Amino acid sequence: MVGLDGLPDLGGVVSRVVATAQNGLEVLRFGGLETGTEPAPFAIVETHKMFRLRRYFPNEPSTGPNIVLVPPMMVSANVYDVTEHNGAVSILHRNGITPWVIDFGSPDTEEGGMERNLADHVVAISHAIDLIVEATGRDIHLAGYSQGGMFAYQTAAYRRSKGIASVITFGSPVDVLAALPLGLPAGLVAPAAEFLAERSFVRNLWIRDWMARTGFQLLDPVKTVRSRIDFLRRLHDREALLPREDQRRFLEADGWVAWSGPAIAELLRQFVAHNRMVSGGFVINGDLVSLTEITCPVLAFVGEADDIGQPAAVRGIVRAAPDAEVYESTLPVGHFGLVVGSTAGQHTWPTTADWVNWLSDNGTRPELINEMSLVEPGHGSGVSLSSRITHGVGSVADAGTAASRELLTLVNSVQRTSRAVASESVRTVPRLLRLGQIQSGTRISLSKLMAENTKKHGENELFLFENRVLTHAQVDARINNVVAGLIYCGVRPGQHIGVLMDTRPSALVVVAALARLGAVSVLLAADADVREMMRLADSSVIVTDPTNLDLAAAASDRVLVLGGGGGDSRAIDGADGRTVIDMEQIDPDEVDLPTWYRPDPGLAGDLAFILFSRARGKLVPWPVTNHRFAMSAFGAASAAALSDRDTVYCLPPLHHASGLLTTLGATVVGRSRIALSNGIDPETFATEVQRYGVTVVSYTWSMLGDVVRDPRFRINQHNPIRLFMGSGMSAGLWEDVCSSFPRARILEFFATADGSAILANVSGDKLSSVGRPLPETNPVEVAAYDIVNDRLLIDDSGFVRRAEVGEPGLLLAKARHKFDTNGTVLRDVFTSRDRWEVSGHLFVRDADGDLYFLGATDRVVRTEDGPAFIPPITHALSRIQGVDRVVVYGVGEPGHQVLVAALTLCPDTKPESLTVTQLRIALGEFPAEIRPHLIRVVDEIPHSASYRPLSTVFAAEGLPKPGPRIWYRDEEGRYRRYTKTIAEKLDWSGSSVGDALG
Repeated sequence: MVGLDGLPDLGGVVSRVVATAQNGLEVLRFGGLETGTEPAPFAIVETHKMFRLRRYFPNEPSTGPNIVLVPPMMVSANVYDVTEHNGAVSILHRNGITPWVIDFGSPDTEEGGMERNLADHVVAISHAIDLIVEATGRDIHLAGYSQGGMFAYQTAAYRRSKGIASVITFGSPVDVLAALPLGLPAGLVAPAAEFLAERSFVRNLWIRDWMARTGFQLLDPVKTVRSRIDFLRRLHDREALLPREDQRRFLEADGWVAWSGPAIAELLRQFVAHNRMVSGGFVINGDLVSLTEITCPVLAFVGEADDIGQPAAVRGIVRAAPDAEVYESTLPVGHFGLVVGSTAGQHTWPTTADWVNWLSDNGTRPELINEMSLVEPGHGSGVSLSSRITHGVGSVADAGTAASRELLTLVNSVQRTSRAVASESVRTVPRLLRLGQIQSGTRISLSKLMAENTKKHGENELFLFENRVLTHAQVDARINNVVAGLIYCGVRPGQHIGVLMDTRPSALVVVAALARLGAVSVLLAADADVREMMRLADSSVIVTDPTNLDLAAAASDRVLVLGGGGGDSRAIDGADGRTVIDMEQIDPDEVDLPTWYRPDPGLAGDLAFILFSRARGKLVPWPVTNHRFAMSAFGAASAAALSDRDTVYCLPPLHHASGLLTTLGATVVGRSRIALSNGIDPETFATEVQRYGVTVVSYTWSMLGDVVRDPRFRINQHNPIRLFMGSGMSAGLWEDVCSSFPRARILEFFATADGSAILANVSGDKLSSVGRPLPETNPVEVAAYDIVNDRLLIDDSGFVRRAEVGEPGLLLAKARHKFDTNGTVLRDVFTSRDRWEVSGHLFVRDADGDLYFLGATDRVVRTEDGPAFIPPITHALSRIQGVDRVVVYGVGEPGHQVLVAALTLCPDTKPESLTVTQLRIALGEFPAEIRPHLIRVVDEIPHSASYRPLSTVFAAEGLPKPGPRIWYRDEEGRYRRYTKTIAEKLDWSGSSVGDALG
């Protein structure tokens, strides 16, 4: 657009305002701009109380030198992978170096984290070095940024350089008092540090992540203000912002962790007040240590404008380690720029790679390093005036002219975000409000919800099956016809009626018809003991389809057959009108409805369904009231943001809670279309997803593995699927599904066996997490629980103690409605007059409040080393490349059980491809004593009708026999071939087949 002379280019102004608004909205909603970058892949190969050891690029062989990167205490370990191409681990890897990163976690989220001191970190690093040297057979290069570099020096001294090829540091002060941040005088800082270190409140104090971030920014307030103003000024220019966006987000939010009180006190005392990095004599694990014991080569990177690790302080290593060859490389950057940013990508990390390769290959010395000269101790910072001016104050001269204009843009962005939130609330809030208003006398049921949809959207599609479409009105008419048939067959309100049918439209119609009549649906599984289910549910009548007729007739003397097509050509074997009745032959128009019949009479407190679960190997009925059904349906619909624009691919069987409650129920609440299938295979899946326009796929357990792991599976990457929702998916399958459908997310649900708690991982960010309670469902708490003695733990006040973050505990659901409790209800649990329902399930909560399932209390494997939880081990093993299904079970007497894992491989995976290294890496996050004693590869793992992998057959066999595809765990947690000789040496006596857990 060309503007008139003397007038501004209005088109350009509008374009800039629009771009600013769009980018601003993205920043407000997501915390930053989406850069499309991905973190470098890594595996946690070892887990200890103090750290997790990451090996980056785990799927590639390590043939070159190894480098161990240590982060500072207050900075996330991700500092070495902030940017996709210029990140430390990526550049080092491209240069043939294997990066390892020590992740201390955040002390406020780790067990005992707030009691950590500096020595704990040094000992942990030393232990990690031992592990890597043992695994690789080569010395490592130890590197650290800022305080991580101080740790590197201290560790090298503590080990007397054993196993360390060189030490590399980035802005790490050694002579701290030679040049303090902000030019503070040592004469004042040292006494103050001593005073604070001796105060008990400091040891009990801890610095939160936001405090660390703020403190870092206040060290250079001019740069902080400048960067934020510059970001606002360029908000319209996305391409200009993207290169630095990952770095900005790391500094502004993601890159900071807490700092424990004891560590603060020790830092102040040993390395500020006493300056023992230079003087020596600091204490590590009871040993006196001095940096003079460092004999390996040292490379220190120096930031010429670094006001934290100032040049004079960094160069103190020359004096502190006189027996080491010390080199330096200088950069015209500040503290953070040493390791992150374009300069680091062009200078720091390539030079580091050259250094490592030089020492490893005895090549030529890198050009950008020089021998560090001895610097006499003195005063001042060591940062030249010209560096300060260039890097600091002089760069803000042009920062203010456009600030007001950008602020106006941000206001507009806030308005747009508010409109988006309001739009979502229009759909979600009414559902939650209705759910919150349900009382015991409220009329609500599956059939009533479907009737409401018919009244409002009768002509909209509801069922999609075999390329046929049924509208709400057609389905409603079918439901009423089935009700007439049920009445003709003598079914009454409140009667328990078994339903044994495949997941087809007729099955959904029968369940809805029973609800419309006021009867109770007993959902039966064809692969279980149907007769026992009928007995437990106090039911004598089964509604079935022709496919399951024989099974139903063997379990009941009165069978009603529905579905499978009608007409004169239909013939049902054994239909005598008395024991087996073909309901398709009943003319609903000829049935006189009795005066007592009232459609949809169900109240919230009435029993609606009976499902089944297993406890201690036995079938247990799971009663579900209309209120519990509504909680699941409304909560799931809100979590999945279902609407009438969605088509839900309903694959799970109705007898599974995921099929009935969170799929059928949520779809009805969301007024979405329901697509049904005759089978689960790659070709059918791909065809029907495209044909039906499926946006949401429901699943259970390993169901999707038969699709995405089949070598024949092909699907258009621009398919409409936006969400997978269900329960029981393993972590490995989760990753495979996300890889096959990168634009979709996974919504994992979990319902306790009694239905008291319904959880969902709404964000889908955390593998294997079951998230938090659905909106307006029962609140939950994780109570401290003695797993060995099976009892709740009491605090000093006499109430039950809440489990700490990371502590396994018993899940309790708040019992808000007296009419809606199935299990044991405890009173006065956490406070006076509270009521909590016991779930019988063990969970652990992370720092964000998300829950992870550890198994039922009766399925904990009780080994000699303590309790072992099946689900976390299953998730870990499932993530091994090429592994398909996994089951974990115990064999033997409780207290002496042997933990066994059985796994199958994917169709295109060769058996010899599974290695003991993969097994150890997969289980690296677990202490050695709770890893499986035995791991075996089997040809097939059976599964239930809901695709739950079953261990019953393997558990019945007892201990597996030695063979070429079975490994045992040694005392150090490593896996070795399980041979006859080893089996004879291991004392696993007392294992009883009869007591085997499945």
